[in-house]
Amino acid sequence: MKDETKVVHAGRHPEKFEGAVNPPVYHVSTVLSPSLADWEQKKKDYAAERPGMYYGRHGTPTLKALEEAIAEIEGGYRTMLFPSGLAACAGAILSYVKAGDHILISDSAYGPTRRLGLRFLARFGVETQFYDPLIGEGIEALLRPNTSVVVVEAPGSLTFEMQDIPAIAAAAHARAAVVVMDNTWATPLYFKPFEHGVDVSVQAATKYIVGHSDAMVGTVTVTKEAWPRLRETHVDLGQTAGPDDVYLAQRGLRTMATRLTQHGESGLALAEWIARQPEVERVLHPALPSDPGHAIWKRDFRGASGLFSVVLKPVRHEAYAALIDGLELYGIGASWGGYESLVMPFDPREVRSVTKWPYAGPSFRIHAGLEALDDLIADMDAGFRRLRAAL
Repeated sequence: MKDETKVVHAGRHPEKFEGAVNPPVYHVSTVLSPSLADWEQKKKDYAAERPGMYYGRHGTPTLKALEEAIAEIEGGYRTMLFPSGLAACAGAILSYVKAGDHILISDSAYGPTRRLGLRFLARFGVETQFYDPLIGEGIEALLRPNTSVVVVEAPGSLTFEMQDIPAIAAAAHARAAVVVMDNTWATPLYFKPFEHGVDVSVQAATKYIVGHSDAMVGTVTVTKEAWPRLRETHVDLGQTAGPDDVYLAQRGLRTMATRLTQHGESGLALAEWIARQPEVERVLHPALPSDPGHAIWKRDFRGASGLFSVVLKPVRHEAYAALIDGLELYGIGASWGGYESLVMPFDPREVRSVTKWPYAGPSFRIHAGLEALDDLIADMDAGFRRLRAAL
């Protein structure tokens, strides 16, 4: 079955809900039992992971429908939902570390994931070390006997470095370390993590799965071997996604393949146009043939989403502000993956520790939304004209 079909049908069981096309929203905390025998059976069923509701925090038909769908599309064994992408990143890492462990995180990883290692895990005796995202099989030299987790993200957050996931995974597995990947940019439609050696795949479903900038959900999908510890951590932390947000994620999932096609096509065309502007130092987009990570992207990925970054040549701050502030179709915002276009100014030097950012000019990230491409280019063209006028 093609992925475009899976996103429409996976996790749907109309026969269970009187023919309803979408699984209904269950607002549940307490689940009553009519007898002691029923109560005892519910506890046994929950412990054995059999179907049924025991307590709202442990899952409802609303949550289980989305978990089933994500696991099928991503190609993993099981999925757990979390209340946000960051909660999913944290839950994934916490499931496989203990006091005294050492973990490795890519220097281009999502900023809050870095902070989790530096601040939260450090309080519990876990040492976090950052590594060059382009290290590939060379990561073997950084692995220690107590390295429990290697965190990868491809392409890298903000700066879009492509990582050689199979090479890193092979080295990590040789030392019995678990590979955790943030797969939000590509989604399982454009990258199959478990076919490339990943043990734990995280998505901020807030982005392309929800697709409408109106709900927050995180997903963690794992191999069969990694499942017990993820489930245990999820239960122990009580990290449950809200039913209304999950419902919106389910609804968004059904159109993700169609939306992602336009996001990707518009993003690449916009990136190509911006790269031709004389004020641009570099466009960071792995699907561009000129990108240093293009060969890995072409080898391992099935497509590109609508998110990329732009590095300008050094300009006065007033000229940079003239470009950004006058944009009409691009909101200034920190998230992405919705139907609307966004820009987000950033300085990668604020979130790096072992690799040097080589550019002196300002940078901004773009998410290409579902607007007409000609309109997006015209708005950006007007922005560059404002920048030139302010030089």
